[in-house]
Amino acid sequence: MEHLIHVLQTDRSDSEIIGYALDTLYNVISNDLEEEEQDDSEEENSAKQVDDLGSQFTEIFIKQQENVTLLLTLVEEFDFHVRWPGVKLLTSLLKQQGPQVQQIILVSPMGVSRLMDLLADSREVIRNDGVLLLQQLTKSNAAIQKIVAFENAFERLLDIITEEGNSDGGIVVEDCLLLLQNLLKNNNSNQNFFKEGSYIQRMKPWFEVGDDNCGWSAQKVTNLHLMLQLVRVLVSPTNPPGATSSCQKAMFHCGLLQQLCTILMATGVPADILTETINTVSEVIRGCQTNQDYFASVNAPSNPPRPAIVVLLMSMVNERQPFVLRCAVLYCFQCFLYKNQKGQGEIVSTLLPSTIDATGNSVSAGQLLCGGLFSTDSLSNWCAAVALAHALQENATLKEQLLRVQLATSIGNPPVSLLQQCTNILSQGDKIDRRGSKVQTRVGLLMLLCTWLSNCSIAVTHFLHNPANVPFLTGQIAENLGEEEQLVQGLCALLLGISIYYNDNSLENYRKEKLKQLIEKRIGRENFIEKLGFISKHELYSRAAQKPQPSFSSPDHMMFDHEFTKLVKELEGVISKAIYKSSEEDKKEEEVKKTLEQHDNIVTHYKKVIREQDQELEELKQRINTLTSQNEQLQATVTQQVSQIQQHKDQYNLLKVQLGKDTQHHNSHGDTFQMNGIQTEEVSKLKEELEEWKNKHELLQGQLKEKDSVIEKLSSSQLEMGATEQASQISKLGGLEHNNDLQKELEVLRSQIQLQSAEISKLQMENQKLQIMNATADPMLGDSGATAATSSELEGRLEQELKELKSEVKALSEEKESLKQQLDSSSSTVAILQDEKSKLQREVAESKKEQDDLLVLLADQDQKISALKMKLKDLGVPVEDEDDTESGDQGDEDEDGDEEEQDETAAVCYHEN
Repeated sequence: MEHLIHVLQTDRSDSEIIGYALDTLYNVISNDLEEEEQDDSEEENSAKQVDDLGSQFTEIFIKQQENVTLLLTLVEEFDFHVRWPGVKLLTSLLKQQGPQVQQIILVSPMGVSRLMDLLADSREVIRNDGVLLLQQLTKSNAAIQKIVAFENAFERLLDIITEEGNSDGGIVVEDCLLLLQNLLKNNNSNQNFFKEGSYIQRMKPWFEVGDDNCGWSAQKVTNLHLMLQLVRVLVSPTNPPGATSSCQKAMFHCGLLQQLCTILMATGVPADILTETINTVSEVIRGCQTNQDYFASVNAPSNPPRPAIVVLLMSMVNERQPFVLRCAVLYCFQCFLYKNQKGQGEIVSTLLPSTIDATGNSVSAGQLLCGGLFSTDSLSNWCAAVALAHALQENATLKEQLLRVQLATSIGNPPVSLLQQCTNILSQGDKIDRRGSKVQTRVGLLMLLCTWLSNCSIAVTHFLHNPANVPFLTGQIAENLGEEEQLVQGLCALLLGISIYYNDNSLENYRKEKLKQLIEKRIGRENFIEKLGFISKHELYSRAAQKPQPSFSSPDHMMFDHEFTKLVKELEGVISKAIYKSSEEDKKEEEVKKTLEQHDNIVTHYKKVIREQDQELEELKQRINTLTSQNEQLQATVTQQVSQIQQHKDQYNLLKVQLGKDTQHHNSHGDTFQMNGIQTEEVSKLKEELEEWKNKHELLQGQLKEKDSVIEKLSSSQLEMGATEQASQISKLGGLEHNNDLQKELEVLRSQIQLQSAEISKLQMENQKLQIMNATADPMLGDSGATAATSSELEGRLEQELKELKSEVKALSEEKESLKQQLDSSSSTVAILQDEKSKLQREVAESKKEQDDLLVLLADQDQKISALKMKLKDLGVPVEDEDDTESGDQGDEDEDGDEEEQDETAAVCYHEN
């Protein structure tokens, strides 16, 4: 083997020698020929497989992981002589040491992806052997299964199945289906990926069968059997409920369930295919209300048409049908009723007196179940009892309704209830000659009675009303029977325990305490508990508890139902506690139960009240939402209208203020006229300034008079003319300053007049806009009144504001006329101001001329004063400083005034001398 591996490592370029080496290794490791030669019936096979040389050689080969990696590399070669033996060798390695080789391939880079390329090989031999390789690779390894699924395996395998002809294909289709089962079974991730990839829809063509179904080949039967199993993998009860439910819905929507029901009702379908189809349909409809409703509507193509359920029940109670088929029909019926209260009601209703077909033309499901229940075939008894128990499962209402069922046992005898007939058959079981196990019939009836009486006090009362029932049960429990009868004893103990636990003490002779005393005297509590424990300790009980589908190797093993095992597990403990409870504890428990019932009634009442209040609240909420939306619309409308009215008011107030400005008047030259654009404050300010200028003018006049007197004194000292000219020049200077101020004031007035003219034009434009808006305001306000008609208060407000606005607009139009008149008068005022302006300009020109003359005179006067001062100094007359003279007379005179005082003093001194 080392030399062969060395050849694989060193002679990669020689494809022929590589192929021979791979073939040799395959023959060394594989034991296919040996298996063919071996006889399968021999017990020595198992011992030989343990010591199989192939497994030992495989272990030697994979001890070095590089060998498997090298093999993966060789499988990538396209050369047929290398690739094909490489695939066979790798498949053989996986058969011999699967988990170890899987782990090596899993950790190898791109190991699984390399093998997935085999499915795309154009050579069918390599592609088919690649499918076999992937079968071995994906066994019991969820990680590899996920990788293969995400490498697009579903798409490729479904394409191969379609190319090969679906169910009519050969063994390649079978291999692909087996690989799909490996990928999907117990792998929730791959199942979800399969469903979301819409691959369920591609399964529908697999189940298209023609009218002529005879002569099916063995391969077609195998293929179709595997296809049905693949559907069951997706909807298995062991899958997560959410995943199963989504697959069930997908199968209904794509038409797969309809296709399966067609096979179910078709003729000529092989028995094993029909059985597997029934099991598949069972799991597709189990717990899915939509699918269950559809199945209830399916009719068999008979004349007259009969419901498929009735046709299947006929097969179930027919003892000539194969055992596996009858089990499948029972499973289908159980799945149809699982969590389906509607279907349960339909089945029970066929037994009620008001719905039984008096003509007898058609057979109902209830009649078939009753017929099977009372037939002489023990298997039919058991199947019918279990089916009827499923119709009552977790449905207290139907348990009470079934008490109304009356049966006519024989002509001339009064009818008896179904419950009574079941107890009669139970008590007379040994006397009736039956085909099959007598224990089976009694077990079936006891399971039906336990299911019926559990959690139904009325049914317990009816059961105890028959005086023969309790003695029969105690007698069965107390006897020391064989091993076969222990199961019946345990079920009898369970039924008696249910009669105690769910007893409402309505029958005086069979109150809880009396029944417990009876058990204590006739059986013994410990013995009773021991017999009750026989049920859960039985081997067939453990088998039935494993999965919902009834699967039995033989009819004799058909003893327990899966749902019944849940009931036993639930009741076993509570019945044991109830047996040991004292009467005082029972009373307390009864009181607690009554309190709880009262509490439940109160809670139910309040729930009803709350539900009604919720409905009222919901209606009120809807009304509030409607009114709120209407209110919001009205508020928006009102807000819009208020904003429009406010805009109108603001425009009106603005216009009113502007008109108020224009109505202000002020006096000028004793004449009253209007000054547009000048406010009252500005006019008063101008008046104050004019008063100041008048006061200054008077002060200057006084100063001029004083200086005139000084000049006159100087002129007496032969300088009168000069002093007079100087005084006049000073007065002219003061008048010039005053004229400059008046000119500035005139310029201010001119600018104000221009501003007034601009504001007048602006006011005229706003007046025109206001007239246009007033014209459009009336229809808008009319619309707002119509919109706000829902609110009387808003309507009154709008009407009042509309009247006020119209009156204000009327007043505004009147003020507009007065404004025009004021504008005309202001124009005349402007003309008068312009005349005055021209007069002032002329006066200014004259004052300028006089100012020039004064300046000349003042210059001459200054020279003369200087000369006089010099002469006085020469004559020795002291001349005082200007500052001293000024401080003696007045401290506020300017520099020119000081000089004039000194000159006056000098002149006086001169005259004295």
